[in-house]
Amino acid sequence: MQTPAPTHTLRPATPADLPAIVALIRELAVFEKLEHLVVVTPESLRPHLFGPRPAAEAVVGEVSGQVVAFALFFTNFSTFLGKPGLYLEDLYVQPAFRGTGLGKALLAHLGALAVERDCGRLEWSVLDWNANAIRFYERMGATVLSDWQICRVAGAALQAFAKG
Repeated sequence: MQTPAPTHTLRPATPADLPAIVALIRELAVFEKLEHLVVVTPESLRPHLFGPRPAAEAVVGEVSGQVVAFALFFTNFSTFLGKPGLYLEDLYVQPAFRGTGLGKALLAHLGALAVERDCGRLEWSVLDWNANAIRFYERMGATVLSDWQICRVAGAALQAFAKG
């Protein structure tokens, strides 16, 4: 007899979730082999999620009252559509809870939010080596845009960039 998958719940993140979210961000960074870039702390994230002018939102996934997944997203804008969109910055489900429907539920929740907010699209990036995630996203109906490249300027390069 097969054991049923654990029941999960989704809810908007609260300030009390900040330590769990930051811990999951660190796990995600290890998975992506980018842990050397992580400097976020609960204190540095707090104003950006819960301050007077939040830059992003987060939804957490819980199993048995424990936060085991999160999606962090923000509003962007499409000039072509003339509408806002949602950009999913990070989605992470702890390995023990993958395959339980939690990732799909988080994405569907964001899709519903985008529809509710009259957004023109929901977008995110995926590392090209993460074949499992790419297959998962495609099964859900996402199109992977292989002809687009991400441009980034950060740190000291951003300081120089700002000077022209």
